[in-house]
Amino acid sequence: MAWIERHWQARTPLTALLYPFSLVFRAIVALRRLLYRANVLPVTQLPVPVIVVGNITVGGTGKTPLVLWLVSLLRDHGMRPGIVSRGYRGKSGAPRPVTAADAPTIFGDEAVLLAQRCHAPVWVGARRAAAAQALLAAHPDCNVIVSDDGLQHYRLGRDIEIAVVDGARSLGNNFMLPAGPLREPADRLATVDAIVVNVSGSAAVGFKTGAPAAFAMSFAGREFHNLLNPRHKVGPEHFAGLEVHAVAGIGHPQRFFDQLRRLGVSFTAHPFPDHHAFSPADLAFPGAHCVVMTEKDAVKCSIFAGENHWVLPVTVDVDRALAELILRRLRKCTHGS
Repeated sequence: MAWIERHWQARTPLTALLYPFSLVFRAIVALRRLLYRANVLPVTQLPVPVIVVGNITVGGTGKTPLVLWLVSLLRDHGMRPGIVSRGYRGKSGAPRPVTAADAPTIFGDEAVLLAQRCHAPVWVGARRAAAAQALLAAHPDCNVIVSDDGLQHYRLGRDIEIAVVDGARSLGNNFMLPAGPLREPADRLATVDAIVVNVSGSAAVGFKTGAPAAFAMSFAGREFHNLLNPRHKVGPEHFAGLEVHAVAGIGHPQRFFDQLRRLGVSFTAHPFPDHHAFSPADLAFPGAHCVVMTEKDAVKCSIFAGENHWVLPVTVDVDRALAELILRRLRKCTHGS
């Protein structure tokens, strides 16, 4: 997958070869959205406001950390949010609740991470609208739904759309799949309520969208937790002079490696495919004093954690103006709850 992503950042002979297929994909995407907007395909409207956090590109942009921040924001302002997700690579088709102790192989690593961190009900299902309805039935006190991903899941009606863009990779070569990384045309960004640009480790790449508002987000945090004993926490200075190996099975592993370097940690990098199913062999590095990983990867590695395994929890700094926009939009919602 990495080789095609490199092509998606430029216009190469492969781009020209795949371009006719991207035109077909673009037509299918446009027709599907038109059918939903014309009410030919049904849209499920919920009795509570719905906030969708998603992107228009393939690959990781930082959606899940933003969802963590958003749920915390809502709870801090007295709301009772619930979270719905498809559960990437999970095996749950019908709507099901997710707990902090559930297996990521069943529900997906991101869904289990959200259940561990958010202190809010998390439900997954192949259809987010059905998952949201099931969540509300099980938790009638829930008064706002946050959809982790799902910008293209038009069956679920929404009140606020937030699109996350990777500041380093931006929109790639601006072509749609398979010639480029776009799941929807670039002008889709002009229709969302807010664009969040993940500028972690690099300056944001500019792009014209016509969107009403754009906000910066960056990764923060410098406290590592021991995977075997989470109460044991250290700063980056703990790893000075040690042989450290860093693993990352996320959409953009380089972002995690850049974060470690900013913290002053010296390490050997081991990128893995997004949502990689880790095994003990993947973390067996001869002579390694420490293995550090992302929080999403730690969800899958905790069952065989060793005392030399460390995780850097996900935290983000987000433009305060985004919080003000979201709260202002929610106050204008006319739902009955």
